[in-house]
Amino acid sequence: MKNVRKLGFLFVLTAALLLEGCAKTDQDQTEGNSRTEESQTWEDQGEQDSAAEGGDQVTSDEALAGVSFEGVDLEGDLVSSDIFSETKLTMVNVWATYCNPCLREMPDLGELGKEYDSGEFQIIGVISDVMVMEDGRVDEKSLEYARELIEQTGADYTHLLLNRSLYEALLSDVSAVPTTFFLDENGVVLDTVIGAMDKSAWEEKIHGLLEEQ
Repeated sequence: MKNVRKLGFLFVLTAALLLEGCAKTDQDQTEGNSRTEESQTWEDQGEQDSAAEGGDQVTSDEALAGVSFEGVDLEGDLVSSDIFSETKLTMVNVWATYCNPCLREMPDLGELGKEYDSGEFQIIGVISDVMVMEDGRVDEKSLEYARELIEQTGADYTHLLLNRSLYEALLSDVSAVPTTFFLDENGVVLDTVIGAMDKSAWEEKIHGLLEEQ
């Protein structure tokens, strides 16, 4: 029960931080990663908790290990990190239903997802404010709203709901939406972009990373 409460607190706090980050991105239209006093306090507390628990140091092998998670999509089907092995480059776009910059770039992302061969490139969305709790509960109203936004924007690639596994694998350091990760076929993070970009900028980014693979 304690873990459930802790997870719920983390999810609520994460959503609050992402909301603040989205508002700043919408106003400034920049890609700078600025951390709020609140988020810094949260990170400091996490470091203190790790120290108190005698947290292990991260080895070089662990640092190079690929991202591993298990999650569910909009239909409730299981999606794991094995999905990265299906293509050379995966773009994981973390967005929220309240985030205007996220929604503005999603039509471009939908187009990009169709323009590349599936063995070369794929896009996965992570809906940061629609969450699966540890007992499996999902707010159906929020889920339906997310579905409507995806349909309206044409972003009809795979979207995952936030859960503990995804949070710990990718979102623990995310302080603003949209945040986008690029991962190779082994699930290793190659690059991170904070903020929205237009289609031509995304194309340049994707082309460059594919050339490096």
